[in-house]
Amino acid sequence: MSDRIFGSILTALALALFVSATQLESPFFADPLGPKSFPFIVSGAALICALSMIIKPDKDPLWPSIKTFIKLFTAIIILVLYALSLKKFGFLFPTALASASLSYLIKPNFFKSSSTGIVLSLSLFIIFKFGLGLSLFPFPKFLTG
Repeated sequence: MSDRIFGSILTALALALFVSATQLESPFFADPLGPKSFPFIVSGAALICALSMIIKPDKDPLWPSIKTFIKLFTAIIILVLYALSLKKFGFLFPTALASASLSYLIKPNFFKSSSTGIVLSLSLFIIFKFGLGLSLFPFPKFLTG
């Protein structure tokens, strides 16, 4: 029963994503696919998965423990705080903290999590800034002037 409920919720979300993607306007000089193609693909894949859960649910689904739900909720909080802190604190500090925190949630080892956060933050900054040409601020504006 829980698979069918989750499949129904996912169906509604996939359809909402599809409808909202139809509202996107293509700029004059856009790539041939346009900005709508990726949300269409994601919503289509989500709809296929949701319908398969509704049509053929598991007989006895196994739910994760409460500890897993707490970790998932903590990860959501970390990602929301990350999104809110990017503009104020630049890219490097929030990305290092968020990736280190998420890494620590997966495997609690302070040294490995910290090094993962630092390496991931620096490498993503180099890829986004110099490889993709995005205008990212590495540090907070109040530090760089």
